[in-house]
Amino acid sequence: MPTQKKRDTIDRLRKELSESRGLILTSYRGLTVADFAAVRNQLRGQGITYRVVKNRLMRVAATEAGDTTLSSHLTGPTAIAFGTGDEAVLAKSVLAALKAYPAAEVRGAILGTSILDLAQLTALSKLPSREVLLAKVAGAFQAPVQKLAFLFNAPLQKLGYETAHIGKWH
Repeated sequence: MPTQKKRDTIDRLRKELSESRGLILTSYRGLTVADFAAVRNQLRGQGITYRVVKNRLMRVAATEAGDTTLSSHLTGPTAIAFGTGDEAVLAKSVLAALKAYPAAEVRGAILGTSILDLAQLTALSKLPSREVLLAKVAGAFQAPVQKLAFLFNAPLQKLGYETAHIGKWH
């Protein structure tokens, strides 16, 4: 039977799992306490929680949350970045924060039920944010409407141009 402190930790981890849109699993071996704090502070500014987890407690929290994919990835010293926002921003932020610390190894990510390796995570980090992608889609929908409006307006513009210049030619 887990102690109350462990039960509280499991409950907090389960809550973070349920609120997160994505997780990035890393090894923190080779990071000093100051290095880890610097990474944590940098990520906190992006709305990302980065914490060391005990694998056994995280497995229990994942099982209780109904997550079957996470348990098999919890090996060795593990730190997890929990992101509640855009997955591309999560990937970009974590990879940028850990770039200065080559000892910290990114093991992979879990986004929903999808498992990503480092190469896939790097590709995701190069994508623009969700807002930028939505703006591009909206622009693509708007472009044909603008062209149609221009075409309908062109005869009126031409007529106005010709009537304005008739007086100059005669």
